[in-house]
Amino acid sequence: MIGGKSFTAVAINCAAKAGEWIKTKLGKHTSLSLKYSAQDLVTEVDKGAEKMIRNLIMIQFPHHSILGEEGVEPGPEASTQALQDMQDEEYLWIVDPVDGTTNFVHGFPFFSVSIALAHKGEVIVGVVYDPMRDELFVAEKGKGAYVHGQRMSVSEEGTLHEGLIATGFPASPENARLNMQSLQAIAPQVRNIRSGGSAALHMAYVAAGRLSGFWEYGLNAWDIAAGSLLIKESGGIVTDIAGEPYHLGVRHVAASNGKLHDSFISELKKSAAHS
Repeated sequence: MIGGKSFTAVAINCAAKAGEWIKTKLGKHTSLSLKYSAQDLVTEVDKGAEKMIRNLIMIQFPHHSILGEEGVEPGPEASTQALQDMQDEEYLWIVDPVDGTTNFVHGFPFFSVSIALAHKGEVIVGVVYDPMRDELFVAEKGKGAYVHGQRMSVSEEGTLHEGLIATGFPASPENARLNMQSLQAIAPQVRNIRSGGSAALHMAYVAAGRLSGFWEYGLNAWDIAAGSLLIKESGGIVTDIAGEPYHLGVRHVAASNGKLHDSFISELKKSAAHS
């Protein structure tokens, strides 16, 4: 606790307030611009939500640092540089104000607010909020993960064959090509594939046992930092595509209930080797 406000309470408050505001804007966006590619949109809502979250954090913790999607130039190089510039900060908030902007723009109700707090490079608080379903996923390091106030735990599927696996379709042509190869390799091995369009919500769903696993290429710290803690605190595993442990710099992510992680990584590695 600092100044009477716990880190987790502030993260929840930020996500809930931003999420409720975003929800009121659904179907009313007036200006759009391209971020990085034709698939990668940004709206005034993203910018407004991030500003709201920044202000709420700064009021409580004026000496903390904030890495937010809308404060970083488009493209992977800028994202990597922004993280490198900040990852040694003692307390770093990592914010995606609208994860699933394309869905939001189309009125497809699958998007989320993702807020994480890292202490010396390790995620200690993770919050993902889905305003359309009013679902708040919360994790605190060492204290478990919760949705609707109920403790979450990952699913029980022990094999890929039983698994429901999610992915996302990356903006960059190279990552898109890698992902299609992985999709061709994974799809025949699993029960089915889903692609909802919000990496943060996919990871929250792995934590809640609704998905057995998730992979995607070319993500940023703000897409996956909060979700990584949700999954770990629910008993799952988060690595990069090669199976190496997750850290804030990971861009190609694989997450699962842990029980089918080895075979999941094995298939992803095989598909990457054929590129």
